[in-house]
Amino acid sequence: MDFLSFFDFETNLQIALVAYIIDAIFGEFVSPHPVSIMGLGITLFEHKFYSNSIIKGGVLVIFLLLIVFGVSAFLEFFFLREFEFHTLGIFLMGIVASSTISTKMLFDSVKDVLNNPENIKYLVSRDTKNLSQNDISKASIETFAENLNDGVIAPLFYLIIFGFTGAMLYKAINTLDSMVGYRNERYERFGKISARLDDLVNFIPARITALLIAILSFELKSFSFFKYASGHTSPNAGHPISAMALALGVKLGGDTSYFGKVKKKPFFGDGREKITKEDVLKALSFRLKLDILIITSLGLIIFILKYLG
Repeated sequence: MDFLSFFDFETNLQIALVAYIIDAIFGEFVSPHPVSIMGLGITLFEHKFYSNSIIKGGVLVIFLLLIVFGVSAFLEFFFLREFEFHTLGIFLMGIVASSTISTKMLFDSVKDVLNNPENIKYLVSRDTKNLSQNDISKASIETFAENLNDGVIAPLFYLIIFGFTGAMLYKAINTLDSMVGYRNERYERFGKISARLDDLVNFIPARITALLIAILSFELKSFSFFKYASGHTSPNAGHPISAMALALGVKLGGDTSYFGKVKKKPFFGDGREKITKEDVLKALSFRLKLDILIITSLGLIIFILKYLG
């Protein structure tokens, strides 16, 4: 096994399979949740050292990533190299790694909005007070598509390529972006490095997510998502959102209100503008297809490497 198993591909795949299955069945059950701990660290640092400075924001990034790397690398080293029972170590690492994946929580949260429309406020950063049912359905689909990357494909990608430590570092970067990566007066400079780093680590996974949506939609036009994605202010979010819009035959995006100000946004997709609860359900149906694809693919690759490689 290579140092800290970062490049022990078979072990990484096994941990990823365990983690994905656990999250798909049980959801967020690891406590205390690593993201909550990371969030607490970010809050404490900001409270103590905040200033409107790119340098201070960069120190925050280094501070959090070093701690996450140290703790994660130690756990990975102990359970996969020093732990007497390697198979049990993989299972234990899979349990902890499941906290980096949010398949079930994302599905349940978006589905809950169908019955409790007011809960959309917990899923999006846009103003939600005066949203119509059409707008709520649109926001639900957009957040589901975007978070298929942030909460499913990206952490899985880094878990497979760089092991448990890679997945935890990705989650730390994603948490930094979600807490301080805003373009407003307080975080424009302080959160700039966090936001740019998040853009960088999501570049490949976002495009993989869009491709998976297109493949699972069985709609040839879904593969033209790149034509619309560039209109998004994020270099990444537009890809899965556009792919989902084309798969469902709707237009997502459009002018949206944030913090009391309407932001001009292009449309993603070329379908109808009226979006219904049935469209949300159709988007949510991708979850089962994605679960089957990921679990089957991981299992098959592990089998090939173990018995045929």
